[in-house]
Amino acid sequence: MKKITRIQLSTMMFLEFFVWGAWFVTLGTFLINNLNASGAETGAVFSTQSWGAIIAPFIIGLIADRYFNAEKILGLLHLVGALLMYQMFKAPGVAVFYPYALGYMILFMPTLALVNSISFNQMEDTEKEFPPVRVWGTIGWIVAGLAISFVFLWDSPENVKAGLMKNTFLLASIASLVLGLFSFTLPKTPPKVDKGAKVRISEILGFDAIKLLKDKNFLIFFIASILICIPLAFYYQYANPFLIDTGMANTTAKMTMGQIFEVFFLLMLPFIFKKFGFKITIMAGMLAWSVRYALFAYGNAGDLTFMLIIGIILHGICYDFFFVSGQIYTDAKAGPKFKSAAQGLITLATYGVGMLIGFEVAGMIKDNYTTTSIVNGVSTVVSDWKMIWIIPSGIALLVFLLFAFIFHDKNEKPITQNLNI
Repeated sequence: MKKITRIQLSTMMFLEFFVWGAWFVTLGTFLINNLNASGAETGAVFSTQSWGAIIAPFIIGLIADRYFNAEKILGLLHLVGALLMYQMFKAPGVAVFYPYALGYMILFMPTLALVNSISFNQMEDTEKEFPPVRVWGTIGWIVAGLAISFVFLWDSPENVKAGLMKNTFLLASIASLVLGLFSFTLPKTPPKVDKGAKVRISEILGFDAIKLLKDKNFLIFFIASILICIPLAFYYQYANPFLIDTGMANTTAKMTMGQIFEVFFLLMLPFIFKKFGFKITIMAGMLAWSVRYALFAYGNAGDLTFMLIIGIILHGICYDFFFVSGQIYTDAKAGPKFKSAAQGLITLATYGVGMLIGFEVAGMIKDNYTTTSIVNGVSTVVSDWKMIWIIPSGIALLVFLLFAFIFHDKNEKPITQNLNI
């Protein structure tokens, strides 16, 4: 791969995840403080990500893979996305904000597959060349968080109260516009499928891999993947507003430690996976979710700040040990014939169905443990964060125990072929 191509692809990845990180991390804080959204309304807005994940395969399978170059589709989606993001910036209430958010996520989620497709098309050795390019996506997410806390100061308590968190959407809109224009300069990535080829919905959604569920262990893993995404949704939806509510300074910047340690644990994963095997590794990821929420429940921004920091850092184990390990396991179980279909099925189950349920449940729990009192004409909203975090901690622990006792890996073959050690 030429140096100029590597720079182009790295810039693309940086901007792709900068756009996402610039608004999604602080979305919960914005909805609660700027738009006075209830838990149910917040859950509905976050669920647009799940609807985007469910619809994305159709955009990729029916349009991008058949009729247009991937880089042109990427550019068009981000240009329209920039306009929708600007409308989200101007929205006066949840009712106006929601349809724009839904439209945006339906357009954005397919771009996550497109940036990978564009990258893979330029690489001869993806295992060697892709990680150095993909890491710029994580860097982009981190830079967005650092900018919000240290450059613009939008997540400071006084600026949150002043409503300045809405500016994150303007920042994301500008970055999306830049990426949209930049995409048209990327290396050409022509359609992969002949226009006249027969389209099967089952193939697009990954249903061709449904036969893998006949394998008891894979079925258990599949169900566990859906269930673990229920507590996962709590983190995306409420971690930022919770940490700000505790009085923690530079919250958004500190949350980027999760991505920093995600990179670290991702590098360690092949060795851990090879030494301990799939079951122990994925169980560690499940247990980490339970532990991190327990730390959030009992920590504070005073003498127990370290508990909150550890909870943030655990994101690396939570994500890598469960999701990345799960992708490797799925890849090995599916074999060459159903590899793509199986990954599509797991993505649909987790980011689609699992998180859709999770965002709804998180909203219900938040509403149930939030009270509003009026003193001298002043309305005060108080959330019982301890209970809000104890419940997903318990759910994750239950999934961990069920998986530990039901999943039996004695007859499983060692899964090492996808580990580049």
